[in-house]
Amino acid sequence: MFAIKAVSYTDPEAPAQFARSLHETGFAVLKDHPITPDRIDRAYAQWGEFFAEETKFGFKVQPPSPEGYFPFRSENAKGSKAKDLKEFFQVYPKTPLPGSVEPVTRALYDDLFGLGVTLLEWIETNTPADVRATFAEPLPDMLRGSDNSMFRILHYPAQAGEPPEPGATRAAAHEDINLITLLLAGSAPGLQAQDRTGEWHEVPCDSGMIAVNIGDMLQLASGGYYPSTTHRVINPEGGAGGARFSMPMFIHPRSEVPLSPEKTAGAYLMERLKEIGLA
Repeated sequence: MFAIKAVSYTDPEAPAQFARSLHETGFAVLKDHPITPDRIDRAYAQWGEFFAEETKFGFKVQPPSPEGYFPFRSENAKGSKAKDLKEFFQVYPKTPLPGSVEPVTRALYDDLFGLGVTLLEWIETNTPADVRATFAEPLPDMLRGSDNSMFRILHYPAQAGEPPEPGATRAAAHEDINLITLLLAGSAPGLQAQDRTGEWHEVPCDSGMIAVNIGDMLQLASGGYYPSTTHRVINPEGGAGGARFSMPMFIHPRSEVPLSPEKTAGAYLMERLKEIGLA
């Protein structure tokens, strides 16, 4: 049975329940977490204004830099020919930001990074000893000195009728690259995860929740103990619907951290970015 556990951050049993859900499904959901609803609501409102303005193009990404604004249909999932129906802005610790969104965005970045460290501590503590012994270093230590974690603000524009090309969706089926992803509840439903039989399930992420999922880096480092579960964001039912916003934080280790005897985190990241058209 594919059952993503919703865990209260304040429950003394939360760390063990959280790690168990990640092992069994690749996903877990946090409620009662310490990030205030007001901060999240202000971020969605202010970034909504940013995406509605033409000034956003002044922040367009300048390759090979990975930071800044990515216009509509910039990215495709690995193995997918159709570009995703989204635009987004990628934030790193030193990314220049529009003044209107800078205070709340910096605060959210720090909040989510700090929470990510705590969640990696939970995972580390509740991982079987034989699996933990294969990690190059304790999971929280992999973040020390790393500026690679990335906060992404996503805007899926309103839709009306058929997509612009066959197979195009808001976010095609994919796996994340990093260690873990923390996803603040989206402004509308649509996130689904796939079980081992190929069936799709809605990810519970009501307002005030954070969905957390395993990325390919932790799957590789754990020898598959923690699965990087395939997930997607589907188009609105009937081919028409309003805009959707979401804000994931991708927690990345330092580039030199070995994930396996053959691959460092930095080498693996570049390999994957090329596959999805971002490098």
